[in-house]
Amino acid sequence: MNKLEGWLMWFLVFWSFVMVVLMAIGGFFMFRKFLKSLPKKDGKSDLDWQDYYIKKTLHLWNDESKQLLNELVSPVPELFRQQAKESIAGKIGELALKEHAKTITQELIIRGYIIATPKRDHKFLRKKLAEMNIDVTPYEKYFAESKK
Repeated sequence: MNKLEGWLMWFLVFWSFVMVVLMAIGGFFMFRKFLKSLPKKDGKSDLDWQDYYIKKTLHLWNDESKQLLNELVSPVPELFRQQAKESIAGKIGELALKEHAKTITQELIIRGYIIATPKRDHKFLRKKLAEMNIDVTPYEKYFAESKK
């Protein structure tokens, strides 16, 4: 009976630790989303602008460009993939509107992906582009300019 009580105690301690860690991770991502939803000086939040750019440029996306974006975000874990795709698509839409693009091109997608993602994620993009046989040489200046 004493061995069972010791085992149960350690199981409960372990499970409590796991739950605290999972809640901390969830809280971190919820807090980040909360910060993105706060209005800026112009009265709109980052999420509002992201949605605006996506809606304004939705007609510029063709099946090929959607497929390329889906392929580029495939290394992102499933749990975060949709959010990453929306964030990147918002940046691509912003670039397309600023440049008065007629369609979303491969160059716009890759450039928007570089700008929208942190520098630490660029190695995954480089690897994915290499797998897809896309030369990264024209995009090196965007990798260098990236501040995130």
